[in-house]
Amino acid sequence: MPGTRFQLEVNPAIPARLARLEELSNNLWYSWDRATRALFSRLHPSLWHAVNHSPKAFLKRIDQKRLLSAAEDPIFLGTMSRVLSAYDSYHQGTNQEVHSHFALGPNDLIAYFCAEFGFHESLPIYSGGLGILAGDHCKGASDLRLPFVSVGLLYRQGYFQQTIDRDGRQHPHYFDTDFDDLPIVPVLREDGSEMLISVELPGRSVWAKVWSAKTGNSMLYLLDTDLAKNTPADRDITHRLYGGDRTTRIEQEILLGVGGVRTLRELNIKPTVWHINEGHAAFLILERVRGLHGQGLAFDSALEAVASNTVFTTHTAVPAGHDHFTEGMLLHYFSQFCSDIGISGADLLGLGRTPNSPEFNMTALAIRGSRFHNGVSRIHGNLSSSILASLWPQIEPAENPVDYVTNAVHVPSFLATDWHETFDRHLGLGWMHRLTDQNCWQGVHRIPDQIFWSIRQSLKAQLLHLIRHRVREQHLRNQGSESHLDRILKYADPANPTVLTIGFARRFATYKRATLLFNNRNWLRDILGNESMPVLFIFAGKAHPADEPGQSLIRQISELSRQPEFEGRIMVLEGYDLHLARRLVSGVDVWLNNPIYPLEASGTSGMKAAINGAMNLSVLDGWWGEGYDGKNGWAIKPTSEGLDPGERDTEEARTLYELLQDSVIPLYYRNSSLGYSPDWVAMAKHSIASIMPRFNMQRMLNEYTKKFYAPAAAQWRKYAGENFAGAQHVAAWKARIRSAWPGVRLRRVELPLARVRYGEALCFEVAVQLNGLEPKDLIVELVIARPGENNPAKSKRYALRHEQVLDRGEHLFVRELSLEQCGKMDYRIRAFPHHDLLTHPFEMGMMEWL
Repeated sequence: MPGTRFQLEVNPAIPARLARLEELSNNLWYSWDRATRALFSRLHPSLWHAVNHSPKAFLKRIDQKRLLSAAEDPIFLGTMSRVLSAYDSYHQGTNQEVHSHFALGPNDLIAYFCAEFGFHESLPIYSGGLGILAGDHCKGASDLRLPFVSVGLLYRQGYFQQTIDRDGRQHPHYFDTDFDDLPIVPVLREDGSEMLISVELPGRSVWAKVWSAKTGNSMLYLLDTDLAKNTPADRDITHRLYGGDRTTRIEQEILLGVGGVRTLRELNIKPTVWHINEGHAAFLILERVRGLHGQGLAFDSALEAVASNTVFTTHTAVPAGHDHFTEGMLLHYFSQFCSDIGISGADLLGLGRTPNSPEFNMTALAIRGSRFHNGVSRIHGNLSSSILASLWPQIEPAENPVDYVTNAVHVPSFLATDWHETFDRHLGLGWMHRLTDQNCWQGVHRIPDQIFWSIRQSLKAQLLHLIRHRVREQHLRNQGSESHLDRILKYADPANPTVLTIGFARRFATYKRATLLFNNRNWLRDILGNESMPVLFIFAGKAHPADEPGQSLIRQISELSRQPEFEGRIMVLEGYDLHLARRLVSGVDVWLNNPIYPLEASGTSGMKAAINGAMNLSVLDGWWGEGYDGKNGWAIKPTSEGLDPGERDTEEARTLYELLQDSVIPLYYRNSSLGYSPDWVAMAKHSIASIMPRFNMQRMLNEYTKKFYAPAAAQWRKYAGENFAGAQHVAAWKARIRSAWPGVRLRRVELPLARVRYGEALCFEVAVQLNGLEPKDLIVELVIARPGENNPAKSKRYALRHEQVLDRGEHLFVRELSLEQCGKMDYRIRAFPHHDLLTHPFEMGMMEWL
């Protein structure tokens, strides 16, 4: 037909009785309140699925007649009333008690920066574990009413959607998101105009639009460069999550760090704690330094002030995993910064320098610009202390400032609602507010076995129903036959969900060893060939499009799943997303995880499975190194680090097969006359009771607040008070220490004794050459431990007191001591810089041993 074709979208008019549905659709509270999501789904289930469970997109597309009908439906209105009552109750109240409980001041505020946030599939700005954890962190902060704001980037495409062809090849698909469908709104200035901020890049300014999303009781701000006033290249900066080359990467990180600080400044939001979640946002340190320099602080003083209230969390378990850029690239992007604050390029590069590398390391910048650092599990904290040891060169890794807070999960997001009524009955009302109470969770053992088993079977049936739907779509799209589909889905029967189902779902990275299960195919064939005890393995996950080895793992497993002996017993699902993840962790019987030790920083998917009554079968790495108690799952002990990779995989695969064959499968099928295994149910109950109170977001955020947030806010007050007198004093003091420390020497004065009697007094005397320092500038310390004890926490430390000035400018330090233990003792004497304003006693990385 002739003429121009125009498009017009007609959106429904929300009836007055349903008006607050729009409010619900614009608050990510729905992402962890399943009753809210169920309310929308009830209006039009197939449309709800078609819009990827997005309430905002749903309300734009639903038929007007359905809304009018719902507005007259007393059952729907009653359900909506209950949802709104819960919503209003959640959002009422003040933060006054929260501040007091967490030792925070009335004006304290935490700003949390991350490159991705995984709240829900309806806001696709995440790729994997880092984003899911960030989303859970924000949700938990909202639940606890912490004073909290978060900052990230708004990606037009987000991460890719995945399909897998008949040969097992992964295909990434990118789709531009319609921001009108997302639970976000533009931030407006007082005059009603949209808020834009600018960031200087070489030769031009890049503009970013600021969007906001309500996250329960908190706010998330997102930056978007897809604006007409930017060049096409600059519009693409926020086009794709983790896309593009190194130039795109550094520009995204500049926008996140520098632009994020400017956004909060423009909003007149004044955080007292800044949390950098992984090194992508570390450039915020430089922007904050620039801001304080503009207030008159010298560079060193500004850096001390910034570091005093900055928290940095690393999630990386290998040195190569830390972001880094060439020094030339850094100077290209930050030469103006150096000029603005009067430092040399070498000064800037020094903030990101690490030994044996010519490149600028973002983790090094984050460490040097913060005073609170942590890994994400006990094992990872120890590993990070070693990886980062060069940043405190004279300090033993076990004593350097790297701490840890083990990751956790947001229970309302990942606990299946099927459990709620049963928990109400057997744990008591309000159990959701007692998540860290171990006595409360012992109540799980009071749930009758039959009821517990029926809930588990129902959850598995829901999973199998979704699996059948997804496998059917995938199979038919790949031109498979209907008759062959029956063979593939033989054991995925939601009407009879009795088959032992084991899940493996995560990013397909080589260190996660998705193919370890196939190390000895003959042995695996024997395990799966027992028709009286069938087993179904479910694999799901994405490999980064640039990670060919990861994609190869998907191909290998897909190929094996088509072999006759494994067909129907091993499935590879495409399109891994949060919706599928929630079904998997709640529906499988066993959660499999077999990374290379110690490369699993934490992991959280196993926690999500455990709180739903599944059991973990995992290498003792990451969180499972703390969670496993010998009775709540099964552990694959890492082999000796001296073995080559092939031997290691063979030995750990042997352990996996033996556990499956001798423990897991027989326990599951140890049926009583009741139709289930009482021993399995008892173990599953213990899995919930032992893991729920320790690995929930409430515990994690309590720990972050007590270890880091409250102390960081207190340090900020000390450093920033009286026009930053504390920061300036510490910066000058550190400069004096650095200048003099190479000349500090220790000398033993008294003759060492080899043997003393119990209770006999000893006198330790040490002469110290201070090289111009004052006695109060350092601590001279005696460290006593049992022979071979390498854990500093088990050592006893005794400070020596300054006694007098000796000849040649030396100072005498003395300690009298009576030992109250018999046996052999090792003791050493050391000195290190000391100032009352230091955040960590060893933050300068300086130590002199006798």
